[in-house]
Amino acid sequence: MKILFTETASTNVRLTARIVNQGDTLADLDPALVDGAPAARFKGGVGQVFEGFAMVGGALKRVAIAGSGEVGAKKRQLNLERSGAALSAKYLRSGETEMVLDLSHADLSGEDATSVLLGVRLRGWSFDKYRTKLAAEKKTSLTTVHVTGAPAGTQDAWNTAEAVAKGVEFTKKLITLPANILYPESFVALCQEAFEGTGAEITVLDDDAMGELGMGALLGVGQGSVRPARLLAIRWNGGANDEKPTAFVGKGVTFDTGGISLKPPPGMEDMKWDMGGAGAVAGGMLALVTRKAKANVVAVMGLVENMPDGKAMRPGDVVTTMSGQTVEVLNTDAEGRLVLCDALHWTQEEFKPARIVDFATLTGAMIIALGNEYAGVFSNDDDLAEQLMTAGGTTGDKLWRLPIDPAYDKLIDSPIADIKNVGPRQAGSITAAQFLHRFIQKGTPWAHCDVAGMVFADKPGHSWDKGATGYGVRLINQFIADNVE
Repeated sequence: MKILFTETASTNVRLTARIVNQGDTLADLDPALVDGAPAARFKGGVGQVFEGFAMVGGALKRVAIAGSGEVGAKKRQLNLERSGAALSAKYLRSGETEMVLDLSHADLSGEDATSVLLGVRLRGWSFDKYRTKLAAEKKTSLTTVHVTGAPAGTQDAWNTAEAVAKGVEFTKKLITLPANILYPESFVALCQEAFEGTGAEITVLDDDAMGELGMGALLGVGQGSVRPARLLAIRWNGGANDEKPTAFVGKGVTFDTGGISLKPPPGMEDMKWDMGGAGAVAGGMLALVTRKAKANVVAVMGLVENMPDGKAMRPGDVVTTMSGQTVEVLNTDAEGRLVLCDALHWTQEEFKPARIVDFATLTGAMIIALGNEYAGVFSNDDDLAEQLMTAGGTTGDKLWRLPIDPAYDKLIDSPIADIKNVGPRQAGSITAAQFLHRFIQKGTPWAHCDVAGMVFADKPGHSWDKGATGYGVRLINQFIADNVE
């Protein structure tokens, strides 16, 4: 969706909209709207939208009013974002192709206005590429928003926010694509295309290169698929020459059947988004690179497809990781941690990061624990955990901290190897994090974000339609802005 700034609204655009705060007077509007809004129980609450028709400048216009809640609300920026998103949700498939958004009301600052526009842009993303027989009323129509009355500073702030929106949209695209289109090699190709000309450095390791490095865990996951695995690294050097990079590592299982430990058929189609961690990391990196973040950052994605085959890894197999530690694989559906352990070790060896944060749709147990409201965060560093949770609170990518503790190690000790890849039924998310912790080098601040319940939604949210949410991109961007730049 295009966001265009203009001083004067075009008289040819039929749909006009404005943002109002809860309790604002509407006295300057057409009397039919002034009387109609309260009759429709519109009070300016967050996300409320009232629509009417009125004569504006001698022409009949479709007029929309979106509520942003109370001015002094604790989460004011997120509420403003929801007001913009509500407009997109209502008019995205309305038949209207353009909208004039008047921001001269509601006493908005430049930051406030940018939040509204971010909501408009994020909620305006849709993916209908493979829907060839959509009825006209179900097709996306709204493509352009003309912004008038923007407060001072809005356009400059929007330049940064637009970069973030671009990253979120890239993540949504990656997560939405079906597994016959998105697999390790094509994931790499899409990233190479997206980052072309940005100044970011891209490194790709194939099966042979990873084999030479001893990545037996990551390669073990992918050995049952005809799709070769890839390790993708994207580096951005926007900070000081002597600054150690911040590393983000993503689980990129482009489709997860469970392998030999085959998943039940109902719902298996959802496993196309088991690369949601890698998707978040790729989109977060694109946001940082697009806005030329003043920080050194590296994103690493372990990309595999987990399939059952005569060559597939079996329950009971023992694999040797790049770190030299051996893993007894009791369940081939606990594959994400096998991908991550090699990716995490390689990242530490290759880049010597100042801190490392991984994102992964790692465990169903995380959804049982936190539902679809929070992702879980585990960390060996209190400051890093707090910084991530603060960034998530700012952006709406919420995190809730759970423990890691040596007491849980005994649950994943193996009788024939250094470690087994699953523990007992209890504390499933914790033992998964405990597994990863064994591959973090001493002295390296690390956090693990289990985003299993957050990257895909079965119903619309405040800034996404049903499907991919784009979770993690804004969290990554905000974390870097707050703590590294």
